[in-house]
Amino acid sequence: MAKQDLWVFGYGSLIWNPGFDVTETRIARLPGWHRSFCMSSIHHRGTVDSPGLVLALDVADGAHCDGVAFRVEAAKAPATIDYLRERELISSAYLERELPVTFHGGGGAVAVTYVIDRDHEQYVAGMSLEKQARIIAHAVGGRGPNDEYLYNTAAHLAELDLADEDLDWLVHRVRVLKQG
Repeated sequence: MAKQDLWVFGYGSLIWNPGFDVTETRIARLPGWHRSFCMSSIHHRGTVDSPGLVLALDVADGAHCDGVAFRVEAAKAPATIDYLRERELISSAYLERELPVTFHGGGGAVAVTYVIDRDHEQYVAGMSLEKQARIIAHAVGGRGPNDEYLYNTAAHLAELDLADEDLDWLVHRVRVLKQG
């Protein structure tokens, strides 16, 4: 059993669907990483034959990612880690890391988060926003349509005053593509 509370950093679907008991949430910043649709999704938001795209943290000098840090009570930490590993490590394209985050308003913690493995075959960085939009508009996986994932993430980031310019562009473009 964990002896201290666990912090988990969410930057995508964890923001709107953590799936575990949360004691506290804090807006937080993770330096050195950025949110990107750089992971091909063959399980949750696409299939092997028709992959979708999901967000991942990709390392980048001078970058940062604003998201949500979730505090989990120590007694629930082991079950939370088990749940997260089952959810996030389904294809081993993510790597589990403990990284320092800073809270908006001061303070910080070391948080568990999931970053892209740049050596994994599902790593697809460098794709144009237009190409991302075309994939997201049509892909569907085990957890539903890829556009639903985009819309939910962008909407929740905006609600938290953390709007992401690229995600906002993608939301608009995907809606246009789906109407056409």
